[in-house]
Amino acid sequence: MNTKRVVALIIAAVLLFFSIGINTIITIFKTDFFTSFDDMLGSQNLTYENVIESGDFSNRIAHLTVSGVIQDVGEPSVWETVEYNHQAFMEQLDAVLMDDTVKAVLLSVNSPGGGVIESAEIHEKLVQIKEEKQIPIYVSMGSMAASGGYYISAPADKIFAQRETITGSIGVIMQSLNYSKLAEKVGIEYETIKSGAHKDMFGGIRPSTAEEKAMLQEMIDESYEEFVDIIEQGRGMSEADVKKVADGRILGGTQALKAGLVDEIGNENTALSALRTEQGLEDAELFEYATESDNWASLLGVKIGSMFSPSVETQAISKIISSTSSPRMMYLYGEQ
Repeated sequence: MNTKRVVALIIAAVLLFFSIGINTIITIFKTDFFTSFDDMLGSQNLTYENVIESGDFSNRIAHLTVSGVIQDVGEPSVWETVEYNHQAFMEQLDAVLMDDTVKAVLLSVNSPGGGVIESAEIHEKLVQIKEEKQIPIYVSMGSMAASGGYYISAPADKIFAQRETITGSIGVIMQSLNYSKLAEKVGIEYETIKSGAHKDMFGGIRPSTAEEKAMLQEMIDESYEEFVDIIEQGRGMSEADVKKVADGRILGGTQALKAGLVDEIGNENTALSALRTEQGLEDAELFEYATESDNWASLLGVKIGSMFSPSVETQAISKIISSTSSPRMMYLYGEQ
């Protein structure tokens, strides 16, 4: 065996050993190691509170935030970062409901909307908080509070938007790709065995029939009317006034003010100041809930994940491959 072959075998062995080691580390940190550790400490999604502004502990303002697409993607692992965690947010709402020291809620919304179900869950919980606790809810809109973002804002006692805020987009959308012509062009033929004529409707492998489109439109119309009702109840507007702007159009903050969808132009500080003065909470403590992603184990997991997780391109491809093509109704503005 010549020297070159020996060197090649040594290099191959080292690479194999290194690869096994890296894969072992990745496997360890992709398990529920940190989750189990957190469980031993009694940690859940809702772990503790961060005081933003000190004050009277018996009269507190809970600052809640919805940022990103409103959808339930399940519980993220320790090395995943998600912009919006639906289950964690619902737990925060439950915490507000059970805490007698919370006398008001400041809800900051920066979202293009999201799922119909998730938006309805938030809305229902906010209404429950108002009815059972009899406390005010003020909303501060960020750069965007559209569609589902407006849906969850509607029950607020007062809504603040900035002039640059994109809001509105009141309506429901359901989309699917029809790639049947592309498949035909490249020579792909689908073979489908189904129990009913409509089992593969809106699945992308064939055009939808007029009858199927009518079925889907009926579903969309029902959810749309529910959206309109939510705004009527929350804003005290007539159906006619809501429907003047409930055609899917987006509105700037000033336009939304004129349409009656928001109450004042101002940022988060403006909304907080108004909440304090108008509700007699000048001395109230302002706090926010801290979630699992804020604790040390999860932060360490994120650091490790950033070192060993797949590239952005690989993750994007994986998401496309693993995601379902099933369409769903959305209160959503823009392509996400």
